[in-house]
Amino acid sequence: MNRSSEPLSRELSTEATWHEALHRLQEAALPHALASVVGTAGSVPREPGTKMVITPEGIYDTLGGGTFEYQVIEAARQALNHEESGPRLEAFALGARSGQCCGGYVHVLIELFSSAEMNIALFGAGHVGQELTKLMAPLPWRVLWFDSREDAFPDWAQNQARLQCRFNQDSESAVRSLPANTHALIMTHDHAEDRELIDALLQRGDCATIGLIGSVSKWASFQRPLREAGHTQDVLDRVRCPIGIAGAKGKRPYEIALAVCAELLTFKPGIERPDQRGIEPQALRQVFTHDHRMNTPAGED
Repeated sequence: MNRSSEPLSRELSTEATWHEALHRLQEAALPHALASVVGTAGSVPREPGTKMVITPEGIYDTLGGGTFEYQVIEAARQALNHEESGPRLEAFALGARSGQCCGGYVHVLIELFSSAEMNIALFGAGHVGQELTKLMAPLPWRVLWFDSREDAFPDWAQNQARLQCRFNQDSESAVRSLPANTHALIMTHDHAEDRELIDALLQRGDCATIGLIGSVSKWASFQRPLREAGHTQDVLDRVRCPIGIAGAKGKRPYEIALAVCAELLTFKPGIERPDQRGIEPQALRQVFTHDHRMNTPAGED
């Protein structure tokens, strides 16, 4: 069963099962939630192990329908709208909370996948750009790959789930198309185009990071015209040039790409509580205690 208002990525069928939808959504790094029935007591619509996938626009498969299912969908979508990620456990009393006549009790594990870990804008499809794109392909990042030459993109880059090749005729429109908090990397074939992109990115002001390929002297030659364009030194200091992890050596395209990819890994969002992940232990204890009581005949506890 599917109730979707918009087609999902890569022609996902409106009749797709939860595992088909999960595969495509994971592959494309799009926001979604996997809801699984993990515990039941009394009369319930479906058995433990039943799953469904929920996106902001559609659902794939079913937990049994009715008010209970719509409450699961609403809980998942609220969390996705707040860009939450990770697992959460929801309890549904089908009589009290959901108003369903079966009157049982269901625990649902909702696993939230907010989106790609990071959005990368890569300007330039030259030798380094191609090697870097290959390195990023297996990672859960969304890559927007720009070049002002229509024939610059290799054949293998077409139809990649998390990679979009975009021909850009002017720098300003390309930069305007980026989502907020994008990590931008500039490595085009033309220094004038590099400078135009830096100018547009700094004017936009909401990039997560900005990196420019080249030497210290290249960046020094860029700064005077950028200051004349109105950028203060504090703003210019946001640009990294050269790019790549500190201490990396080598000038081969693959070596440079390795250093840049390693540097990008240092920008990944951290974990607030590395000593405590997932569902809080107290919440799990409450669930197990409740399930035990629901399944214990009177007089045996």
